[in-house]
Order: sequence, then structure tokens, then C-alpha cells
Amino acid sequence: MKLRDALFAAPLALAACHSAPAPDAAPSASASGVPGDTSDTHAYDGIHADETVRFTGTEPFWGGQVSGTLLTYSTPDKPDGDAITVKRFAGRGGVSWSGTWQAQPFVLAVTEGSCSDGMSDRTYPFTATLQVGGEQRQGCAWTERRSFTPVEGGA
Repeated sequence: MKLRDALFAAPLALAACHSAPAPDAAPSASASGVPGDTSDTHAYDGIHADETVRFTGTEPFWGGQVSGTLLTYSTPDKPDGDAITVKRFAGRGGVSWSGTWQAQPFVLAVTEGSCSDGMSDRTYPFTATLQVGGEQRQGCAWTERRSFTPVEGGA
């Protein structure tokens, strides 16, 4: 599979996440399995190229942020994180960043969807799917423009 194909597939894979769509999200997947309106040929613009995206996940714990071509990936073993040079791809269903971490492919894909980290009273505006070290991990993401919010009744 070519890198371009892998980058295109990453946001599509996120459309299958179990999180509920955001109230203002695009229509759900079509019969072909492609997210959104199949007549729409524009790249996803819900996260601007100049925005910093922060992401977090559990089991195992992971997180970080991406801005431009620099992604910082952190784990409990490396709380300051590792810097990874990445390429951004905006597909119809979301945005992905790909690079190499510890000589392995690293792909983070972010799509619209209400997301809970399962550990806090926060609701995040994006779901995050990370493929790293032969594993796929699920998490949540946010930007300053579209931040997380407390769950009703939460702090």
C-alpha cells in the first residue's frame, strides 16, 4: 500500500469509531462506507492546518500534540514525549498525521465525534485513532478553537 493510500485510509477508519457524531457533524457514512456526503470532494476543514491539536488516550495511557509538521507523542514512561516529524493529510472525513516513531509507522487520525476518555467528566469534540507499534489505540482530541467541555453535572 502506498503512503498516500494509507494516509487516505486513516481518516476513513476513524469514521467507524463507536463515538456518537457531533450535533453539527456531516451526514453519516454512505452505502459505500465512505464518511460524509459522497458528492462533496472538498478536504475536511474542521481542523485548520495552523491549529495545534492535542490528543489523549488510555489503556495504555498516551497523548501529546501536533502543530504543523511536529508531533509530540508522550507515554507514562516518557512524559516529556518524543518529537516526530509528520505529514498532514486532510481527507473528507478528517485529518491524519503520519511519520515514523522508533523505526515503526506512526499514524494519528482525528475525526468529528463526541468522545469521552472514560476517566474524566470531559466531552471532547474529536475522536483520535492512533496506529503505532503494530497496535491501534482509541482516544480523544481537541483544539483551542474547539476545546473539551465538562459532561453535564460535571466539573
